[in-house]
Amino acid sequence: MSSGRKQKGRQINGILLLDKPQGMSSNACLQQAKHLFQVSKAGHTGALDPLATGVLPLCFGEATKVSQYLLEADKRYLTRVRLGERTDTADAEGSVISTRPAGAITRDMVLNALSQFRGEILQCPPMYSALKHKGQPLYKLARAGLEVERKLRQVTVHELILHDFENTPEGTELSLEIRCSKGTYVRTIADDLGEALGCGGHVRELRRLQAGVFRIEDCITPAALQASFAEGGLDAIDALLRPADQAIDHLPRVSLSSELALFVRQGQAVMVRPAPASELVRLYDNDEFIGIGSMLDDGRVAPRRLMREQAR
Repeated sequence: MSSGRKQKGRQINGILLLDKPQGMSSNACLQQAKHLFQVSKAGHTGALDPLATGVLPLCFGEATKVSQYLLEADKRYLTRVRLGERTDTADAEGSVISTRPAGAITRDMVLNALSQFRGEILQCPPMYSALKHKGQPLYKLARAGLEVERKLRQVTVHELILHDFENTPEGTELSLEIRCSKGTYVRTIADDLGEALGCGGHVRELRRLQAGVFRIEDCITPAALQASFAEGGLDAIDALLRPADQAIDHLPRVSLSSELALFVRQGQAVMVRPAPASELVRLYDNDEFIGIGSMLDDGRVAPRRLMREQAR
C-alpha cells in the first residue's frame, strides 16, 4: 500500500502565454487555465491588477521551477494616464480623492517632469497592493480604511517614453511606454507624475506588452484558448505550451554529456570548459533541458534547480 498521495490532474510541463483580459484577476485566469488543462500543478509569474491586460505567463508542472526568473525579469507596459484626478488606488478602479485643473499642462511640462522617473528611483508602494504588513495584504488594510507606513523601494525604469498627449475639454490624458525592473508600480509612477505636475493623476488603462522574453504578440486570450479546446481538445491546447527553458533564454547554454549530466542530477558539480562568464546557466543533457546551474569560481557548474528526469 502506497503511503504517498497521488496527485490529481495531468502531469504536463510548459508555459502558457496568456493575454489577460480586463476585469479578471490573475488568479482567476490561472484557475481557469488550470481547470481547462486539467493539470495538477500551476502558477503565474507576477500578478496583474484586474484593470490591467496583457502578458501573463502561466507555468505548468516542472515549468514552475523557472517562474521566479520570470518574476525577476524586466517588464514593458503601455499605460494611459488621466491628469487632474487623483484616486485612492492610483487607477480608475478607485475613488477620486482630489480634483485639480490640468488644462494648463503642456506636453513640454510632461516631458520635463518625466525625467525624474527614469533610472534608479524610489517608490512608495501603494496601499492597494498585495504586499504584506505583519502578514496582512496591504489592500485588505486599505479596504478597512487603514493606512500603514511603507518602506520606500528602489526600482529601475530603463525606458519611459511619452507617446500621446491630449488636452481636450473631456480631460488631459497621456500615453506612456515603460520598461522597468521587477517590483515597479506603474500606478505609483502615474500618481507621482501627477503630483510633480501639481494636478494629480491616475492610470486609466494598463497593458503589459512584455515579460522577460515573452511578448504580447505571442499570447492567447482566454476566449481563444477556450475556442481552441472546444475545437481540438487537450491536444490542441497542449500544442500552445512553450518549453520551460524559453523563459531563461538569456542565460548561457551549457550542454553536458550524459555521463556528466548524471553526476549533476545526483547533486554533484562538474567541470565545464570553456566556463561561461555568468553566475547562472541553462543545463542540457545533450539537447534535453535538465535545469539551471550555478557556475563556481573553479570552472565547475553545480545544480541550482533541476527538472525531474521524467519531465518532458
